[in-house]
Amino acid sequence: MQTASPIIMQPIIHTSKTQQVFRVILGLFMVLAAIGHLTFQREAFQAQVPDWVPLGKDLVVILSGIVELLLGLAMIFWKQQRVRLGIALAIFYVLIFPGNIAQYLGHRDAFGLDTDRARLIRLFFQPVLILWALWSTGAWQFLFSKQKTTTV
Repeated sequence: MQTASPIIMQPIIHTSKTQQVFRVILGLFMVLAAIGHLTFQREAFQAQVPDWVPLGKDLVVILSGIVELLLGLAMIFWKQQRVRLGIALAIFYVLIFPGNIAQYLGHRDAFGLDTDRARLIRLFFQPVLILWALWSTGAWQFLFSKQKTTTV
């Protein structure tokens, strides 16, 4: 006797043209950041890797660059999964936030952030990125709507 395979429900959220444009822009930023991680800014990104991470700083930068590249390309091209991608990207931004804090607390210069004030101001942009990822993909609407709309 065969059992039916489970049906995976896909969230259906309609986004505006403005949200779609901002989703693509964020995806492009992620691709550019990934290129920096993997090439010319590799050393600078190592300043953001906390000392307590049990992996080599260069490896962490390379791995995060690969994740950024995948998320960035998916944000641009994988429209059917945009809600899930928005949530995944928001989680990624939360996971890398300790790196920004480590850069601030360690007084590490990188990316022109050469004062504690500049590094502190940078910390306030992480919530903006999180909200941008959720809003531009419709994930915010999906997560906080009273009625969850799904289809097969």
